[in-house]
Amino acid sequence: MKKPAPAAPAAPTEKDQLHPRNPHRAPYDFPALSKASPELAAFVQPNKFGNLSIDFANPAAVKALNKALLREFYGIEYWDIPKGYLCPPIPGRADYVHYLADLLADSNGGTLPPGQDITVLDVGVGANCIYPIIGRRAYDWHFVGSDVDGVAVRAAQQIEAANPSLAGAIEARLQPARTRIFDGLIQAGEVFDLTMCNPPFHASAAEAAAGSQRKATGLGTGRAPRPALNFGGQNNELWCEGGEAGFIRRMVQESARRPTSAFWYTTLVSKKETLPGVYRALKTAGATDVRTIGMAQGQKKSRLVAWTFLKPPQQEAWRKTRWHSPR
Repeated sequence: MKKPAPAAPAAPTEKDQLHPRNPHRAPYDFPALSKASPELAAFVQPNKFGNLSIDFANPAAVKALNKALLREFYGIEYWDIPKGYLCPPIPGRADYVHYLADLLADSNGGTLPPGQDITVLDVGVGANCIYPIIGRRAYDWHFVGSDVDGVAVRAAQQIEAANPSLAGAIEARLQPARTRIFDGLIQAGEVFDLTMCNPPFHASAAEAAAGSQRKATGLGTGRAPRPALNFGGQNNELWCEGGEAGFIRRMVQESARRPTSAFWYTTLVSKKETLPGVYRALKTAGATDVRTIGMAQGQKKSRLVAWTFLKPPQQEAWRKTRWHSPR
């Protein structure tokens, strides 16, 4: 299977920074989305510019939009999340998946390994199960999704069970130790071609609340005394001790204890000031290759950092035994 060719350039919009293969580069087609998922229609109305849109400060509207996008672009008939759980914006999530596909192709002489050969560990799958849905439907990958929240794990399991197109492709597992990432989760002899993670952003509940207030103000809802996050989120989804930097440092340390359990370990890094510490940790851990890939959507800038501990002969053996497509 050759590396997919980039899609034709879309009309210039704030989404033109998304990955060329991301199907969400064009503005939302609300009439088509409402036809695919009629419950969205109740939230669609002209905005101040006269264009059809939804109130992105309304959690119910955002959830309805996600259901419509998943049905229209990924063939997902059932998708739901418990009240108060993270309802992520799908275009940015899709970008991560497509850049991971590029990383695999680049590691395989420019050819994307067959999807049925690829197994991905999604650290923090959440109740929404978005990354496994996109990765399965776009590239035919298999997923293990971990989470420390039993409610989230059950919700992800329900999404997999209710959609025939996902059957047998996603295993949601409970991480038994809340302060661990890979320890106690990756089983003896188990290997992954990729790991991925969108770490908790904040270092405390107060910091998360302040971030929610800023987002609410930006969406025009800041007058409310306790604004609801339009994308929701439980504590473990929004913050952890040490914040993003601390979480990724622990991830690096745990990955170094199992250097052959994955070809590429990867994570999103939202704060650029986190990067120097990540690079220091990876140098100390002995990573043999570290790559940083920039990502953007409108004003939001992010990046993914990927690292491997495999030496060139080990990488070549991996390609031959798992991807069946030697360099």
